[in-house]
Amino acid sequence: MNTDDTWFTPLTPLSFLERSAEVFADKEAIVYGERRVTYREFAAEATRLAHALRASGVAPGDRVAYLLPNIPEMLVAHFGVPLAGAVLVAVNTRLAPAEIDHILRHSGARVLVVDAALHSSLPAEVPVDEVVTVTDPASGAQPAVDSVSYADLLARGSDEPLDWGVADERGIISINYTSGTTGKPKGVMYHHRGAHLNALAEVIHSRHTPESRYLWTLPMFHCNGWCTTWAVTAVGGTHVCLRAVDAAEIWRLLEAESITHLNGAPTVLVTIANHAGAHPLSREVVVTTAGAPPSPTVIRKMSELGTRLVHVYGLTETYGPYSVCEIQPGWAGLDIDAASRLRARQGVGMLGSDGVRVVDENMRDVPRDGATMGEVVMRGNLVMAGYFDDPEATEKAFRGGWFHSGDLGVWHPDGYIELRDRAKDIIVSGGENVSTIEVEAAIDSHPAVLEVAVVGVPDDKWGERPRAFVVLRPGQSVDAGELREHVRGQIARYKVPDTVEFVTELPKTSTGKIQKFQLREQAWAGRDSRVQG
Repeated sequence: MNTDDTWFTPLTPLSFLERSAEVFADKEAIVYGERRVTYREFAAEATRLAHALRASGVAPGDRVAYLLPNIPEMLVAHFGVPLAGAVLVAVNTRLAPAEIDHILRHSGARVLVVDAALHSSLPAEVPVDEVVTVTDPASGAQPAVDSVSYADLLARGSDEPLDWGVADERGIISINYTSGTTGKPKGVMYHHRGAHLNALAEVIHSRHTPESRYLWTLPMFHCNGWCTTWAVTAVGGTHVCLRAVDAAEIWRLLEAESITHLNGAPTVLVTIANHAGAHPLSREVVVTTAGAPPSPTVIRKMSELGTRLVHVYGLTETYGPYSVCEIQPGWAGLDIDAASRLRARQGVGMLGSDGVRVVDENMRDVPRDGATMGEVVMRGNLVMAGYFDDPEATEKAFRGGWFHSGDLGVWHPDGYIELRDRAKDIIVSGGENVSTIEVEAAIDSHPAVLEVAVVGVPDDKWGERPRAFVVLRPGQSVDAGELREHVRGQIARYKVPDTVEFVTELPKTSTGKIQKFQLREQAWAGRDSRVQG
């Protein structure tokens, strides 16, 4: 075997932009309103940004934070920051000042690039060496804190060519912070190798080609846009930026920009499918969804609109998507409800993964019977390098040599996994485990229901009982008793919620995940205000 390491090239997604700038130099790479950027211009700005950061004192390994919506500057950062040898810290744009302060301090970011419209989200004293402001004409916001302009930052750079390669493919390319719903956010470290491989897996599983026109409905700060920032660039596709998720604007762009792909959590899909302007699409649009298990109802509705739904599953710790529900040939012959139930499963490991397992407390595989619950675990190239500056949390997460997701699921005879709940969300009622996901799917199947979330609330007799929070479709009505009767026909009686509360909206994260912890806190604190069914 030849051991000459000159035959070996470290993997990095930076090579994707280098190639596309050469192969697709004059092709449209980025679209944002009237702004059009070619791949040659895309690579040139990333190069200038890298030089500018170095001229600003950013050294290899330093962290550079970005607090931007899905605008071109955020996309450029995914290449320009690591091209400078630095680490990108993409910050959730919906966080409070104290949360942003914690991330900036914990990551030790040297520079913060921030949208002028988000200045109000910054802490009183921003703990970085320099604040750079992007003024986006689309927002109309003007700088409100002492900072330098993005243009002034770029002016420090040059067009001198840089090496798009890296010396160490396991060097850190980005740090993404978890939501922190159970404590302080943890910094998840992605390395160049994992980002490269996950991006290629996205290309394959989401069926990207040079003709892809990808609409940015998913935040780029969320797992680096599930690595799609790098994936679409890899094939020379076109990024269509979207400052905020707005159903009317999404439907306009779907047609005006001939969109072929978009990603989003199931709640985003609900928003799209239930907009007044929703209609069967003139071309197939590939919609990749994750962030929460999509209900069979959502899958059916998106299919009826003419989309090809790709259901993936993962966590921040797995570069976003890690498994995919591969569609089997025999499913086409099933009725739409049966096929939708199969497609709602989380599936099998994506290409590039080490597969996915469901294990008991002793790390033994649970039976593949579709009934025995265990924890979902993963490992390999598509799993994080660890938590930044937190060796104890890293060791705990990788106990037994596999990353522990905290998700509970079952393993089916065909090898597909199916989530049943987060470990913290499972309801234990009278000694029986009740899956909130299963109960939610049963409620969501009622034609009057738009969205639903189920949580456990205290019960003197049973310990806990399910409680449902339901958002109805506009113009639709159903009472709690009728809804509970509908559910009784689908799941065991002990799983049927004792109480149903009709609400106008559900609390969500910026990526569309329903924040059940808020509902639990509300339910446990306000038991007397329950709506009885």
